[in-house]
Amino acid sequence: MRSQDDPRVGRWFREVRQCPKPQTRLICFPHAGGLASFYRPWGRLVPPGTELLAVRYPGREDRLLEPFAETMDELADQIAGECVRLLDAPLAFFGHSMGASVAYEVALRLQAEHGAAVSALFVSGRSGPGREHIRPLSDVSDHQLMAELTELGGTEAAAFEDAELRELVLPMIRADYRLVEAYTATQAGAVLNAPVTAYYGTRDAEVERDSVKAWAEVTESDFRMLPFEGGHFFLLDDPRAIVDDIHSRLELTVGR
Repeated sequence: MRSQDDPRVGRWFREVRQCPKPQTRLICFPHAGGLASFYRPWGRLVPPGTELLAVRYPGREDRLLEPFAETMDELADQIAGECVRLLDAPLAFFGHSMGASVAYEVALRLQAEHGAAVSALFVSGRSGPGREHIRPLSDVSDHQLMAELTELGGTEAAAFEDAELRELVLPMIRADYRLVEAYTATQAGAVLNAPVTAYYGTRDAEVERDSVKAWAEVTESDFRMLPFEGGHFFLLDDPRAIVDDIHSRLELTVGR
């Protein structure tokens, strides 16, 4: 996985799985406080013909010295603009938790402003727009924030054991939570022309089954939802099952 800026994909994306002539380009959006490297294990799971990119949010990893995005509009506008250079292959988006909302907003902008509909949108661990259960955590104490995140699981919890890593991780988590807490989904009947698949964990205290159904309202195409055993970060338990389902869906939508 390349760590330096690739002139072809730019500083906003990390090339997890390179494919010289991709039949599909899958772009993955990290969760709040998440890193592009979260999707590193997926590189060996995607099938031949699929190029896998992960979004590099500012203020972390290779972009550590850049300021955090302050609003969803700022973040989605910039990513959508960068996606235009990647339209030489069908694009599909996957986003987990906050990343699901970012992926949705980017897909809307590509469609409305650039006339480029994504082939499919896959959302995970997130209620549909307007149905999110948002707890105000951006300004709580470090102790409370770490306790909440440890309960959710995920890869960031391990960083709390190291003081230096905590100093890097907590500010990015707070910045993302501020963004999420201020976010209001794009309204005015904005819907996608692409099929939407929603994944959720059966023991996820953040997401209820009925709220996941709300994703059906954002597409004029097909909608399906699929439960997985587990909590908010169920996708860490069996990533192959998620990737295989994405691949099977893309076979139907882009003729893979």
